[in-house]
Amino acid sequence: MRRLPPSPVTSPDLSRRRVLQGAAALGAWVQIAPASASSDELTAAVAGYTGGAPVQRGKVRLDIAELVDNGNVVPLSVTVDSPMTASDHVRAIAIFNEKNPQREVVKFTLGPRAGKASVSTRIRLATSQQLVAVAHLSDGSYWSHTVNVIVTLAACIEGDT
Repeated sequence: MRRLPPSPVTSPDLSRRRVLQGAAALGAWVQIAPASASSDELTAAVAGYTGGAPVQRGKVRLDIAELVDNGNVVPLSVTVDSPMTASDHVRAIAIFNEKNPQREVVKFTLGPRAGKASVSTRIRLATSQQLVAVAHLSDGSYWSHTVNVIVTLAACIEGDT
């Protein structure tokens, strides 16, 4: 009976321990690598949404895990401190990202009949990056909240090869 050479999967060089060590090293590198500062493209996307109006910090709360295991399905929610009356309400909420192929992730349109200024969805994240939620209020002001998210398993990467 002829004996076959060991397959690459069962090779002693590719033991379970080596795979786990490699994964741990990669995980440590991903966690150490900080989310970079706001990119020019992200700033331009937000400025395009606001028409160049100033954006203030506060009133908006972007709730997303700061460490995401899988970038394919990332739940998030945004709430805005607003009474949601006819004279004082949130008109829209937009979410922007720093490194996905498209900067504007989603835009929600609201009105005083919404009852409360709270939205939620699931998004894909290409890699570790900043997310910005911007709320447009009925008085014409814009408010925001920025969160840095670390993604260990990336999603939606378009080939740059």
